[in-house]
Amino acid sequence: MSQDALYDIRDDRFNRLIAGSARLEELYSGCRWAEGPVWFSDLNCLLWSDIPNERIMRWVPDGGASVFRSPSNYVNGNTRDRQGRLVSCEHGGRRVTRTEPDGRITVLADRYKGKRLNSPNDVVVRSDGSIWFTDPSYGIMSDYEGHKAEPEQETRNVYRIDAGTGEIEAVATDFIQPNGLAFSPDEKQLYIADSGSSNHEVPRHIRAFDVVDDRKLTNSRYFCSIDKGVPDGFRFDVAGNLWSSAADGVHCFAPDGTLIGKIKVPQTVSNVTFGGQKKNRLFITATQSLYAIYLTTNGAQYP
Repeated sequence: MSQDALYDIRDDRFNRLIAGSARLEELYSGCRWAEGPVWFSDLNCLLWSDIPNERIMRWVPDGGASVFRSPSNYVNGNTRDRQGRLVSCEHGGRRVTRTEPDGRITVLADRYKGKRLNSPNDVVVRSDGSIWFTDPSYGIMSDYEGHKAEPEQETRNVYRIDAGTGEIEAVATDFIQPNGLAFSPDEKQLYIADSGSSNHEVPRHIRAFDVVDDRKLTNSRYFCSIDKGVPDGFRFDVAGNLWSSAADGVHCFAPDGTLIGKIKVPQTVSNVTFGGQKKNRLFITATQSLYAIYLTTNGAQYP
C-alpha cells in the first residue's frame, strides 16, 4: 500500500508522527466485532475482545493469535490497573471486573444506587488507582453483544470507582451514549466520546473535562468531532495527540483539537492502543481484524 493510500495528511504535524516505511499489518482476522485492545509489556502480548463470539483473544509477536478466555461474558473494553491486573467491562454481566493473578474474577461494580448498570463499555485507571468507566446501553439493546434487557439506570453515565473504598459515583450524567475515554498524559483532563449518533442524529464528538480534587469533572467542553462514523475508543501519545477510532480508519487530533491526519484502515475501527516494547506500535481493532502500525511517537499509557 502506497503512502497516499495509507495516510490522509491534513497538517504537517502529522508527518512528524508517521514513519514513511511503516506499513499497516493485519495480524489476525476472524472476529465478529473486535474491541478493547490492551498491551501487556511484561508478557509481550496483546489482549483484545471479540464481543459477539464471547471471547478474549491474545496475540503474541512471532506466536500468532489464540483464545485467552472463552466464554468471556461478552467483555468489551479492557485496561490494566497500576498493579498490572486486567480490568474489563462485561456486557453480559453488566459489570466491571478485575482478573486476579491466580485467575479469579473480582467484581468491582455492577450496580449504582441499587440498580443494575446498563452495559459497561470502556475503562481507564488513573495513577491514584481510581477506575473510571462508561456505561452506555449497547450491550442490552439486543442479544448480539450481550443479553437484551431494559435499562434500569435513567441515564447513560460515566462512573468513578474509588481505589480505597470501592465507592461508585457518577461523574457525568448528560451523555447520550458515553463510549471511549482516556486521560490526558498529565491526567489533568479526562476526554470522553459520545457515540450517540449511532442511534440518534447527534452527537459524534469527544468532550474534554478538567479533573478537580482527583474525583470530579468540571468545565465540560467540545474537543473534536469524527467526520466518518462515530468516536469509539481512543488513546493519547506522549505529546498529547489523540488517536481515535472512526469508520474510515484512525483519526489523529493535535492537542488543540485540529484533525491533522488519518491512517486509512479497510474496516471500521473500534479501538486503538499503543504497545510494543517501546510503546511506538499502534494496535487497531477493526470489525473482524486486528491491525498494527509503527509510528514515530510513543503512547502515554501505563503500566
